[in-house]
Formats: sequence, structure tokens, C-alpha cells
Amino acid sequence: MPAPLLSIASSEEWTEQADAVVIGGGIIGVCTAYFLAREGMKVALLEKGRIGAEQSSRNWGWCRQQNRDARELPLATKSLDLWEEIAKDIDQDLGFRRCGLLYLSDNEAELDGWSRWRDFAKGEGVITHMLTSQEANSRGKATNKPWQGGVFSPSDGIADPTKAAPLIAQGASEKYNCRIHQFCAARGVETEAGKVTGVITEKGVIKTNQVIMAGGAWASSFCKQLGIRFPQSAVRSSILSVMPGAKSIPDAMHTSQISVTKRGDGGYTLAISGTANVDVTPQQMRFATHFLPMFAKRWKVLSPGDLQGWLSGHETRSSWSMDQPTPMEKNRILDPRPSKKLIHETLRRARQMLPELGSIPMQASWAGYIDSTPDGVPVIDQSSNIQGFTLAAGFSGHGFGIGPGVGRLISELIVGKETFVNHQQYQLNRLNKSAWGKVSEF
Repeated sequence: MPAPLLSIASSEEWTEQADAVVIGGGIIGVCTAYFLAREGMKVALLEKGRIGAEQSSRNWGWCRQQNRDARELPLATKSLDLWEEIAKDIDQDLGFRRCGLLYLSDNEAELDGWSRWRDFAKGEGVITHMLTSQEANSRGKATNKPWQGGVFSPSDGIADPTKAAPLIAQGASEKYNCRIHQFCAARGVETEAGKVTGVITEKGVIKTNQVIMAGGAWASSFCKQLGIRFPQSAVRSSILSVMPGAKSIPDAMHTSQISVTKRGDGGYTLAISGTANVDVTPQQMRFATHFLPMFAKRWKVLSPGDLQGWLSGHETRSSWSMDQPTPMEKNRILDPRPSKKLIHETLRRARQMLPELGSIPMQASWAGYIDSTPDGVPVIDQSSNIQGFTLAAGFSGHGFGIGPGVGRLISELIVGKETFVNHQQYQLNRLNKSAWGKVSEF
């Protein structure tokens, strides 16, 4: 069954012209639309299905600085403040809480790695605490085992994937007059003399000179229609939730065996960190060599998939016509089947490590496609070939937590403000080079 998701209404009026059109209604797209509209721009937000229906509602909900790659840390730190700022501005509960994130381990090398990250993070103004065995056992007392140590990041937290993206989009609409068009796929971009002039949708053309592609796993196939080469590939992640009832389990806890996150309804999301199925697709085959460094680093947690990805159409290498239904219209919402084997193993591990979950039934299970770049760091870049086209994709499973910071960064780039972070590290052209030695630590 699909992940739970709050539904919101689309705007009643069609948009003939906009200062900016955002393609993709996930957390990146809605945060970008929100900040652009807050700058006073007339914004249209296009979503081929429902706002937040793909990976933005299928993730853990973590908003973390802990163990972030140095290239993403500024986005993560800024986003924590922006989660609170947005919620206050639109007067909505996004489920964001700085509950702290708890990591537990018996692996000396892993603990040493966390300790090195702690030392690095101090220089970036981020506070995280290494835990002694006694401290780890106290914080992890819900588990049925002792721990060698751990780490606790008190200022990190979680938000609610079931409602965050829809409520931010709704807030942008109600307070800043952003137009929301759901079940409206963007088919392509109109250009003249190398500049954006409009967006072609299944319902008509919207005239604009600024387009932001935030289409998640669909981004590369869309960019191909414009002659933009974007190495991107996705893996299928399977997670589950259990019913409310557990009382002593931490709100957000990670171990090598299982990771748990408290949900808004009092239940818990359960997952095995990093595990995923690799579904073969035309796009994956095209960019296979680009992803060799990442595969070499992650192969132990990746398993062969099936043909779901090929049939879903999000990683097609085909060209499509602007006057005919596109793959996005044929598959409005990516809703792949989860791996039964992985779901069973996740629940088994969770109940073994957290005895309190033993009598609590499973609530739901689902899967989602996590899109990635070859180095695991997103692309946030304005096109050098098409003036007015901005790409924001390849968030590699990190997009939910850093969504607000990314939206703020894109708005600053487009309106010409000084950016809060050096965005050169997110440029697309870096992916023309080898990613060996540059793959992020997840």
C-alpha cells in the first residue's frame, strides 16, 4: 500500500503566465516555490500526480546534520532553522521537532568515524556528543543489548513526511498566492534564442522565463529532452511502519541492524539503513560506469531488483512528443512494490532488538525510488546552455531534511541575492569527472 499522505486542493484558476514555474511537487519543489513566492514572484507549481506523493512521503523524516557530507552540511544546518521558520510563517505544524538523533554501535571503526566527524563538525559550529558505553546503554535502554558507544546530536530532529510537503505548498498558496496545479504533467520547455520562454504542460502552455526542474527520479529523462546530460540513477528502498503502542523507544535511533523513527500518529517507521534493490533501467545502463565508485562502496547493502523500474518509465532514455501523453502521465505516482524479503527482515530485526515491538502489529509497508548522483551529492545548478533553466535533483536520500535550505538557495540564485552557501560544489559539470574518492558517506 502507498505511504500515508495528506491531500490538498489544487488552485482553481489556470496560470497563463508566471515569473517562475517549478516542476515537481516534492519537498524540494514546494520549498523552492514557497521561497520564490515569498520573494514576491508569481509562481506556478506543477505536479504530475499529488503533492508529496513520491519520495517526499516515503522517507524516514530525519532532519539531520549528524554524519552529513561536508558539501551538504551547510544546507542541513540552514534547513533546521528554516523548518521552524516556515512552520511559524504559514502557521502549520509540519511535525518538525528537535528531538535529537541517537546512533548506537559496537563497531570500533564506526565509532572512530563518528568521532572524527564530531571533531570536523565542531569547526562548522555543529555540536554532537560521543557517548560512553554507559551513556549509550542509558539512552538505548529500549534495546535488549549493551552497547560499546554511540553519538547523540541534540539539535537534529525529525519532521512528518505525511504532511510536510503538502502543508508547505498549501501555505505558499494561501499566503503568497502560489498557484498549485496537481495532476498536471510538464511535457517540456519552450525556448527562444537559448532562453526559456514557457513550459508545455498537458493542460496548456505557461509563459515564463524561469523554470526549476525538481522532478526527483524523473529529472534526468526530462533533461534529456532538452539536450542536458544528467547522470542519475535510482534504487528502490523498502520500509514499513508499525502501529502505536511502544512507549520507551527513542524518537529517532540508528543502529547497523535497524533504524526507527517515531511517526506523527505515535507509531514507528522501521528501516535497515542503506539497503535497497537495484532495478535495471535504460538510464541505469546508460550511466553504469559513472556509478561504479558508488557501487563499489555500497555493494554490500544493495540487492538485485526486478523489472519494476524499467516498466515505471521514470528512467527512460526515449524521446517523447510534446503533443502526446508522456511517461509522467502514464505513471502519475511512482508506487513500486516493496521487497517482501526486506520487509520481513526489517520487522524481524526490529522485534529482536526492541522487545516492546514484539506484540505491536505492522501498520503498512511501501517502497520508493531514491534518485542519486554518482557522488551522492545533489545537483543544484543553473543551466549554462538554456538561460532560465535550473536543475535541482539527485538528492540521494537526503532531500527531505535539507529541502528548506535547497529552496532558499534556489530562490537566492534566481532573484540574484548573495547565497548563504557556496553553490559551486553542486554544479552539474562536476559529474563529467570521475567520482572515485568523492562518493559521500551516507
